[in-house]
Amino acid sequence: MPRTTRRPSAAFFDLDKTIIATSSSMAFSRSFYEGGLITRADALRTAYAQFLFLVGAADERQTNRLRDSLSDLIKGWEVAKVKQIVNETVHEHIDPVVYAEALELIERHHANGRDVVIVSASVRDIVEPIAQILGADHVIASELKVKKGFYTGEVSFYAYGEAKADAIRALAEDKGYDLRRSYAYSDSITDAPMLDAVGHGFTVNADRNLRRAAIQHGWGNLRFKRPVELRGRPSPRSTAMVVLAVAAIAVGVVLLGRAGRDPDDA
Repeated sequence: MPRTTRRPSAAFFDLDKTIIATSSSMAFSRSFYEGGLITRADALRTAYAQFLFLVGAADERQTNRLRDSLSDLIKGWEVAKVKQIVNETVHEHIDPVVYAEALELIERHHANGRDVVIVSASVRDIVEPIAQILGADHVIASELKVKKGFYTGEVSFYAYGEAKADAIRALAEDKGYDLRRSYAYSDSITDAPMLDAVGHGFTVNADRNLRRAAIQHGWGNLRFKRPVELRGRPSPRSTAMVVLAVAAIAVGVVLLGRAGRDPDDA
């Protein structure tokens, strides 16, 4: 009898408070201010939104309002300048806040033959190159409309809530992933659809609502508490040194997304 080939699987990671211990979409407000993209008042509003996010006080309504206000804020920003600022300051803002536990999971999934996919509500233009540096294989992220090299302020795809799960299923169909054998990690109750889309959903640093949902759905629970410097750490995919960290910009889309627990040894 011909041997049946087992379909590949994947591990899907939310970014904020799952891979990193902060909000990537807020992290660069000071650099954008210094680069002349935002005013002092804009920076203060962003700092307040960051505070709400970190203490878990931003609900879905506030998150969507902030997304809309940020979309208005970035209208007319030059894409090339945003990328330049992020690339020049990513170490300063992100290097110290990457969870060691997340990096270890990425390495373990790769060692077990799984693709790693970063799933973030932050903008693709920033998430994609950072995911490549982390050794991730694919990215699901929000899409901003661009005209003649400038952001229009419109969001063409918002990777949030059920939209994340839909994008995961579409990618799985394209790449042939067996979602029943795949993993997902997130810290946010808004990512319940993402965790439910795979056979092995895991929460990371879950609050009460997410812990309750984990019991109902049979998800595992993980605690990540060791942010580490990425500099000098081996790459998940090679012996080369990782010289950049995880990040995304405050241009366009605010997000809450997350999941998590240890993978098996399969």
